Amino acid sequence: MDTTINQSPGRGRRMPFIQVITFSVVIGILMLFALGIINRSAKPVETGVAPQFTIPLYGGGTFSLADQRGKVVVVNFWASWCIPCREEAPMLERVWKRYQDREVVFVGVDYVDTETEALKFIQEFGLTYPNGPDLGTEISRRYRIQGVPETYFVNKDGTLGGNRIGVIDEATLVAKLEALLKK
Repeated sequence: MDTTINQSPGRGRRMPFIQVITFSVVIGILMLFALGIINRSAKPVETGVAPQFTIPLYGGGTFSLADQRGKVVVVNFWASWCIPCREEAPMLERVWKRYQDREVVFVGVDYVDTETEALKFIQEFGLTYPNGPDLGTEISRRYRIQGVPETYFVNKDGTLGGNRIGVIDEATLVAKLEALLKK
């Protein structure tokens, strides 16, 4: 009786190759995880001059933070897939309409989204303030956001006037705008 196991030629050589690939994938995932932890440990920008940006708008044109000097600016990071953003959107539109004639500007920065879904979101909530995509997550990296929604306030002089991680309620937003307008 022959006790040798029939193996296809080269099968023994494939195993190390598969192990190398598996090891590489695992190391890659661990590196991405580590980078995510390092990035998450970085605190959001809270003081100093607001990081400048220009964003292409979904409705055409661009929005430049530098062009808003002399106004209070609300920078809201959101995404169509974000459930808390859906809760916050109608309130942001209401407050925007109330303050748009008082030297207050809102801008929505759409984070890691598709244009199709973002446009559906904007239409669903009837958002009339400027919104655009954060191409390459450049703006969110400058502000070191922790997730969405996240809201930043820029004073009339271009410095940061605070931020809110997570959903902001209407009373808090209105109080913050009133305080910034008095500066």
